[in-house]
Amino acid sequence: MIKKEPTKKSYFEVLRQRINIIIHGVNTPAGKLFDLLLLGVILLSVLLVLLETVEHLDNKYHEFLVFAEWVITIFFTIEYVLRIISTRKPLKYIFSFYGIIDFISILPMYLSFFIPSTKILSVVRALRLLRLFRILNLGNFTGQASELKLAINASRTKITVFVYFIFIISILLGAVMYVVESKESGFTSIPTSIYWCIVTLTTVGYGDIAPVTSLGKAIASFIMILGYGIIAVPTGIVTAQIANSKSKRKVFAPNCPNCNSQPLADDAKFCSKCGTKLN
Repeated sequence: MIKKEPTKKSYFEVLRQRINIIIHGVNTPAGKLFDLLLLGVILLSVLLVLLETVEHLDNKYHEFLVFAEWVITIFFTIEYVLRIISTRKPLKYIFSFYGIIDFISILPMYLSFFIPSTKILSVVRALRLLRLFRILNLGNFTGQASELKLAINASRTKITVFVYFIFIISILLGAVMYVVESKESGFTSIPTSIYWCIVTLTTVGYGDIAPVTSLGKAIASFIMILGYGIIAVPTGIVTAQIANSKSKRKVFAPNCPNCNSQPLADDAKFCSKCGTKLN
């Protein structure tokens, strides 16, 4: 029987695998070093964008700030290209959440050639800091984020109805305040009165418009008190949904008898942490 000789990998394939280990690797020393370096560059990039908006610093160090931003942009561009080359499914990465964020983070500097004001949009690179969960392998935080996302999705119908109710209340109370108050006190139109109602209802209170009549102040007091109760409603809806999900999970998914951790799914046969067989 003739043994088939293993096919020798091309230089590009070997290079692609090495780049993949460095860029996409989480548990390798080279991968961790690259991720920490990337995190530092992202923080530096965001800091430079913030400093550029400080007038006296920009006047003094403008050329240095622009040069540093271009160096970081080129670094991000090379990293983005390497991520595409090193993965077996480039389109999957390009259209993934992180892929879109990576592309958007390098776009503003190139667009600044045509529209200079777009350069300030480089602050969107702060979204790349979400990689911190992946870099530090914070699986617990990721699980909590997924749980919150599921709770919000499950509560979206109730929250939508609640927001719609608040919208109607704002229109009615805004119209009432337009009738009660005079134009001299700032209530020049119903849309302006609705704006005041929303600002008061959310307990923001800019103070640019304020009632002067006794009846107007009484209505404003009612809206302020109503606002405190309204703020608590969406929080209560989401919290109740999270508690409901946890109670269901406790009933249908017992903890692991070995490490006492919670399995990933209700019908899990093995523990997701220690691999112990579940009853």
